[in-house]
Formats: sequence, C-alpha cells, structure tokens
Amino acid sequence: MEEELEKKPEKKEMLEPERDSRRTAKSIYRRGMLAGIGCTLLIFAAIAGTVLWVRHDITRRKGDYRPGAGVLSEDFMDEVCRIYAQIDQTFLYDYDIKKMQDGMLAGMLNALDDPYSVYYNESALESFTTQTEGEYYGIGCVVSQDKRTGVITIVKPYTGSPAIEAGLLPGDILCAVNDMDITKMELEQIVAMIKGAEGTTVRLSVEREGTQGLLHFDVERRQVEVNTVEHQMLEGEIGYIAVASFDAVTPAQFKAAFEELKQQGMKGLVIDMRSNGGGLLSAVEEMLDYMLPEGIIFYAKDKKGNRYLEYTSDASAALDVPLAVLVNGNTASAAEVFSGNVQDFGVGILVGTTTFGKGIMQNTYTSNRDGTRAVKLTVADYYIHSGRNIHGTGLNPDVEVKLDEALREKAVVELEEDNQLQEAIRAVREQIPQ
Repeated sequence: MEEELEKKPEKKEMLEPERDSRRTAKSIYRRGMLAGIGCTLLIFAAIAGTVLWVRHDITRRKGDYRPGAGVLSEDFMDEVCRIYAQIDQTFLYDYDIKKMQDGMLAGMLNALDDPYSVYYNESALESFTTQTEGEYYGIGCVVSQDKRTGVITIVKPYTGSPAIEAGLLPGDILCAVNDMDITKMELEQIVAMIKGAEGTTVRLSVEREGTQGLLHFDVERRQVEVNTVEHQMLEGEIGYIAVASFDAVTPAQFKAAFEELKQQGMKGLVIDMRSNGGGLLSAVEEMLDYMLPEGIIFYAKDKKGNRYLEYTSDASAALDVPLAVLVNGNTASAAEVFSGNVQDFGVGILVGTTTFGKGIMQNTYTSNRDGTRAVKLTVADYYIHSGRNIHGTGLNPDVEVKLDEALREKAVVELEEDNQLQEAIRAVREQIPQ
C-alpha cells in the first residue's frame, strides 16, 4: 500500500585534469580496461543473466524476447565496461561489487517510474517471503510507505508486541533504523533492516506529532506469529472480525472466526479492513468465495488489454446476516478487492473513509538461477464484480465517518470508544429483522 518529494538536483562541478596529463590518463585508462575486464564481465553476466532468467519465465508465455535487444545493446554494454574500468582504476575509496550489482539492478526497476515495481536482493526477498507467510522475527508492527512521498509510517503495532512494549504509536514517522537514514529507501529494504535474529535489538528513530526532535526506541526482536484475524462477539449478537492483512494463514483464521461467531448466535457482522494494506490475491479470493453468492469477483487485463486471471465465487455463500465493512485511507489492494466486492454484490455496506485506491497488480519473478533474488513488476489492471477499476480513486464508503481526532494516535483503541466501529454497529442493527 502501502508511495517522492521532487527535489531540484544540486549543481555540481567536476574537477578536470590538466591538458598535459591526458596522455597519462589515457594510459591509466588502458590499464584499467585490462585490470577491470574480469569484474566487468561479472557485472555483464549479472545483468544479462538476470534479465534472461526473468524473461525466461515470460518467454514461455510470449516467446518474443530477443537476447541483446533493447536496453542490453552492444553500445550500452560497452559503456558499462568503460565506466566500471574507470571506477576500478581511479575511484578513491573502496567499494562493494555486490552492492554495485544490486544498485544497477535496482536502478533498472527504478527507471520504470512505477513505485510498485522493485528489485529484491537476497535479504529483501527473504523479508518479503516471510512477511506473506505470517511468521517472522521482528518487532510486531505494520508499516506503510506513501508511494508519492516515500514517507514510512507506523500504521499499527500489534497487541502484546515488542513495538507496543517499547512505546511506538500509530502515526509515528520512521526516519532512521540503527541510526541509518532511511528516508530514500524502499519499504522492503527498511523492513529487512528491522527484522533480524531473535533476541537482538533494533534502534528506531521516529518523528511524532506534538514532540520536538527525534524519539529513539530500542526494540527487541522476537518471533512474531501474526494472528491476521481477531474476533469477538459484541453486544446484541453483533460479530466483529478484524483482518490485518491477507497472508497464507488468513483464510483459515477468517473461516474459523466466522464459524465460531455463527455458533454463538451471530445476528449481524462487522468486518474491520481499516489499515489493511493487502497481501495475497489467493487469500482474498478464497475468503470471498466462502462468503459471497455466485458471480465474478475479480479479473485482470494485461498491457495488451487481454482479459485473464478470472476468479468467480460459487453459489454456496456462508454469509446470511447483515454486514458492514470498516475501511479507511490505508485500506488498499487486496483489502479493496474484498471491500469493493461486498459493495458490488450488495451483501453489505462500507463504513469509514475513502480507501487508498490501488487497482493494479504485480507478479514476482525469480531473477537469478538460484532463486535468491527477484523482481516484482506491475503487470495488469484489475477489475472487481461490477467491472470497475479503483486505481487512483479508491472506494467511497456508503456511510462516511472519520475516526475521532483524539483516537488517531492511540496504540490501542478500545472498541467502546471507536466511533467508526460504533457507526458500523448501528448500521448493521438497522438491517436486522425485528
């Protein structure tokens, strides 16, 4: 869901050698070409191998990739070789070849000007994988990046987590991790830095509204088994299910919560999708199929306008009580697929504020032969039951209500004081047959 301030580049002057030193520089350059050619070939192999391996997956479907075409032209690769040789011979400081390779590959993705298309090195890919599996060593909080500004915000610390114990609050703006400035990093890199070995600590520096300067928190990393679904029965037999994200474990947790509430005599239901940044499409598809009547719930269109990846629900809908879904500006992606279909099928209403508006989908492709690195690419627009695409607009709630200002910075909001929840409960009760 998780979105760059435009800055005018500073004017920099480069120091040039005197005319009579050009012959010496030329000699150095020749030696540099020879000395650097081995490492240069490694870089060439890293780039070419990566692209060919990624495209190998794509080629099996399209068959239209020609090695060496486009960006990997002979002239371009010659320029890469020349630049690297000059770095190898004349750059004043030590450098890390692996970091240079990562930077080149990340730059290729950055040049697409799409905040959702990114390169994962080994640590970032591991972080991404464990995040969707629902279990990891970390501090136990949801963080989000505004793709327009790059700002990282703590959205929700989990109850009982190290983040809560340390004193982190929703709305805290993350500025540094272990005293390293993270304001220009991608979300996946930052998450990888926060996670680590069990029992170790990570130092987070945040800005908090109403305080001056940075606040610093030393947070212990522990095994975090994310319970993505929480539920309870509220007064008047109104069931409440909060879904934090769509991970591999989420459908089973959701179904168990729904069935338990049903056995307790549930007469109405509120599903809380606030600050749910999305996750696995397969998870939301399984949950919608469980709840909704027969019909199309999702389909995608690729860059050529071809329709594919269509999902439908069957006629065995489990939902048979009035429903309200809570949403806000951090409800995004898969959470919008869920909420939008509830609205489109007419089986419930949305309560809260306009959602984030992410109506595009990404695929992740292995980018090297041992599968330790990958790229995530935006590959399609998606559409929900009514045929609408909500990218850039979001979902408008049927009942609009903002969270009270005093509650926005609380780590834990009690259900009784949650004005959005209370409005959703009221709306559900009005639909219960008397």
